[in-house]
Amino acid sequence: MQLIDKAIVQQFIDILIDQDLYIHLEMTTGAYAAHLDSTKHPAATFISNAVIRYSQGSISGNGPYRVGLKTEQGWVYSEGLTHYEETDTERLILAGHDTAGKLVVALQLSREPF
Repeated sequence: MQLIDKAIVQQFIDILIDQDLYIHLEMTTGAYAAHLDSTKHPAATFISNAVIRYSQGSISGNGPYRVGLKTEQGWVYSEGLTHYEETDTERLILAGHDTAGKLVVALQLSREPF
């Protein structure tokens, strides 16, 4: 994975507008780490292979980045993104890693299921 290049990610977002897409979205603040540090509040979110269609999408921020996708019913929003998969030309694969390199957030869009 490479550090996010906003222009490249925005191109991917624009290419995928108005299509039925599979989304994978996850976030964790260390849901499994609370046993190591009781002051940590464990939290996680996970959705995979739900179908969405968005009419507008953008990446913003100066790093970490956020992506917003406007759907007919509302918005999908992901913040804390730092990297993208530059070798995948069919799917948009975004991730956010903490300073230790651990995954904190992932947003992925594809025409095919994950």
